[in-house]
Amino acid sequence: MRPIGRWLSATALLVWTTAMAQPAGSEPTVPALVKSSCASCHTFAKNEANGQGPNLFGLIGRTAGSAPGFAYSAGLTKALGGKTWSKELLDAWLTDTERVAPGSLMTFFLDDAKSRQAIVDYFAGQQAR
Repeated sequence: MRPIGRWLSATALLVWTTAMAQPAGSEPTVPALVKSSCASCHTFAKNEANGQGPNLFGLIGRTAGSAPGFAYSAGLTKALGGKTWSKELLDAWLTDTERVAPGSLMTFFLDDAKSRQAIVDYFAGQQAR
């Protein structure tokens, strides 16, 4: 690589890492957003015990209502039983759980599309970790 190319690459990396830093008062990092939105009921690490809600590790691609050791509500089982969690289904779920699965015990609504997308992408990326 020519010196100018190295300089541009280094400059681009510096700009990107600076932009990704979270100064006080800015938007939370994605893990912090997931934690603040979901951790009061759910766990996220592989093989971690369920919380009040099921463990969400590996959610995308998993059959809805199938987390080992978790007793799902009749409303969720009736509405989602047999369906596979996809990015689209998770986005709809986070938008309005009552619309997706009437009678489920989880009542959560996240109006901010950008935050929903960040959470969906976080869980979609877990399989790669």
